[in-house]
Amino acid sequence: MEIVLHVGAHSTDEDNLLKCLYKNKGQLGKSGIIVPEPSRYRPAIRETMQALDGDIAPIETQEALIDSIMDEDHAERVILSHESFLCVPGRSIGKGEFYPTASFKASRLRNLFSRENVRFCIALRNPATFIPTVFDRAKDPNFESFLDGTDPMDLRWSGLVTRLRTMVPDAPITVWCNEDTPLLWPQILKAVAGTDDEFRFDGVNDFLGTIMGRGGQNRLESYLAAHPPQTESQRERIIAAFLDKFGGDALEQEIDLPGWTEAYVNQLSELYERDVDLLDAMPGVTFMTP
Repeated sequence: MEIVLHVGAHSTDEDNLLKCLYKNKGQLGKSGIIVPEPSRYRPAIRETMQALDGDIAPIETQEALIDSIMDEDHAERVILSHESFLCVPGRSIGKGEFYPTASFKASRLRNLFSRENVRFCIALRNPATFIPTVFDRAKDPNFESFLDGTDPMDLRWSGLVTRLRTMVPDAPITVWCNEDTPLLWPQILKAVAGTDDEFRFDGVNDFLGTIMGRGGQNRLESYLAAHPPQTESQRERIIAAFLDKFGGDALEQEIDLPGWTEAYVNQLSELYERDVDLLDAMPGVTFMTP
C-alpha cells in the first residue's frame, strides 16, 4: 500500500485537490484508491505524532491508525491531505528557511507508516506572494517578528525539498508550482491519485471555476465539449486563453509590505524562477511543469 501525503504548501490549494478527489471517491475506490474524510485522519495523525515524539510507531499503533482512517480491508493507495501537516502558517518561515520544522515533521509522518510506501506531494509558490499571504494568515502584527530573522531573498524551495529527501530518502516527492496549477490540474489529480490516462475525474473543472467564475467555467466546458483537445499541451493552451479572458483579476495579488517595492518583488520572482529550475534534476523528485 502507498500512503500519499499532500503537505501543502500553505495557500496553494484551499483543499480543492481533496474536494475533487473526494467527489470521485466511489469510482476511485473501485481501483483501490481511498480518499478518507479529513476528520478521520487529521486529528488522529497529529495526536499520534505527539504521543510517539519521533519514534517509529509500533505495528499495533500503525494498524489502529490505518483502521481509524479507512473502513476498507485493503487499499492500493490512500490519499491524506493537509496543508498544516508540516506546521501552521505562522511557523512556515524561520531560521532562514521555508518550513524549518519540515525535516523532523516529515520523518515523524513517515514513522507513522513504516510498513507502507510513502510519497510526499507539495505545491510551491512564488515567495513574492507566498510570504505576504502566510504573514496575513499568521495573525502576527509585526512582519519582522514573523520572519524570525530571515531575509526573504535567502529563501529557497529547493532547500526544503532537499531537506525532505535527506530526512526521508525512501519517500519520493511530487512537486509543482502553484502558478502552474490551473494548467496542470488534471495531471496533478492523476499524479496524486495514481490513476491511468483513461480515468476521467468528475468535476475536473470546478477548481478553474474558483478562478474564472461560474460563467467562465460554463463557457470553458462548452468549448471543450465542442472542441475536445487531442493532447495535454492543446488543453493547456485552451485553459490559458480562458484564464486570460475570465481569470485575470483573481490571479492578481496586491502586495503591501514595508520596503517591498516593485523592484524588490521582481527580484524575488526572478530568484524563485531560478530556484525551481533546480528541482527537475533532483533524484527522487518528480517536478511537474506545463
